[in-house]
Amino acid sequence: YQVFHDLLTGLPNRMLFNQHLPLALAHARRANQLLGVIFLDLDRFKTINDTLGHAVGDQLLQQATRRLTSALREEDTIARWGGDEFTLILPSLKSAEDAAKVAERLFAALKPAFFLDGHELYITSSVGIALYPNDGEDMDTLLKNADAAMYRAKEQGRNNYQFYTAKINSQASHLLTLENSLHHALERQQFVVYYQPQFNVVTGEITQVEALLRWQHPQLGLVSPQTFITIAEENGLIVPIGEWVLRVACQQNYAWHQAGLTNLRVAVNLSPRQLQHPELVSRVEKILQETHLEAQFLELEITETAAMRDVEATVDILSRLQKMKVRIAMDDFGTGYSSLSYLKKFPLNSLKIDRAFVQDLTHSPEDKGMIAAIIALGQCLNLNIIAEGVETKDQLDCLKALNCEEMQGHWFSPPQAAELITQLLRSHPLAQSIR
Repeated sequence: YQVFHDLLTGLPNRMLFNQHLPLALAHARRANQLLGVIFLDLDRFKTINDTLGHAVGDQLLQQATRRLTSALREEDTIARWGGDEFTLILPSLKSAEDAAKVAERLFAALKPAFFLDGHELYITSSVGIALYPNDGEDMDTLLKNADAAMYRAKEQGRNNYQFYTAKINSQASHLLTLENSLHHALERQQFVVYYQPQFNVVTGEITQVEALLRWQHPQLGLVSPQTFITIAEENGLIVPIGEWVLRVACQQNYAWHQAGLTNLRVAVNLSPRQLQHPELVSRVEKILQETHLEAQFLELEITETAAMRDVEATVDILSRLQKMKVRIAMDDFGTGYSSLSYLKKFPLNSLKIDRAFVQDLTHSPEDKGMIAAIIALGQCLNLNIIAEGVETKDQLDCLKALNCEEMQGHWFSPPQAAELITQLLRSHPLAQSIR
């Protein structure tokens, strides 16, 4: 029994599942029936396990198992694949819709709160579905495709199910290639830092440049940060990569200062993982010492969502950074929690208005109202307000009318390599187009 069952949940384990699935496939083949294979992953289970301890994690797995089992048909099979992943066999399906109905029941079963060790917890799941014979005729293919569909569900924001499609396989292969390459990108010096200036539209000055990471892949060319940053965040590589960006940006800003551009600040984005890293403050301090850049000329940008993951820890970290005279900006403001009660707790210097509001500013009264409110809020809290994603003269004029003084976007300059930004900083040709 112990060889073929998971001791924690009592479910069949991977070994028994791998024996059972070929038999179920053989039956489906003889009966000319559809059969579903499901990969189910509990969303953010690792966070609960790491935060509240393995004893609570184990209880959660046991209770989740009971709920999932109760949602299945009598002929269905569920196994614990490992960790917080489960695999299911759904025989005798009449259509894909039958598999979808099972997935919906699984979601419904997990929806009510779990009460564990004095904690009220909510958990969702990501589900990938592959169907025999459409998505594969053997065990390995069906499992691989159900797994790929599950990762697609995670990419779509979790708490949903996805059926396998050939497109998913192509995307999964592409992402796997990227992930493998990402492990070597830093040591092979494939990363480059671009810079985008921020302008004060009243004075015409370039007050700051934002450091933006780019990956020059030898085969795939310039890879979008939206693609590889997500992968790096998930596999933990974002910490060494982020540290490298910080060091390069500080070195570059010190070089600009040495060249006579003495008041320029550089802004560097901190990922959620970096913000939560226990050695963040000491590493920032060490990099400033190594690069000889004064702390007041560095601004670190965090997002609302990252800041709210652990408010007390965030307040402590940001306070220590500000004590060093490092500036703090909240990026993408207005798209996350936007909780005023928490905002006043965070030691901030700047708020950056998300480009989503700027994009439709000229023909959306709602966006215009939101921006006016953020600017007023910033003024009350004595914060700098920077509008991101300014791409047209109309947007510029509208933001000026709302008393927004600092902006960045393609209207002024796209992100560019350090050499081109150096030329821009020296010649300052864009000051005329602002007025």
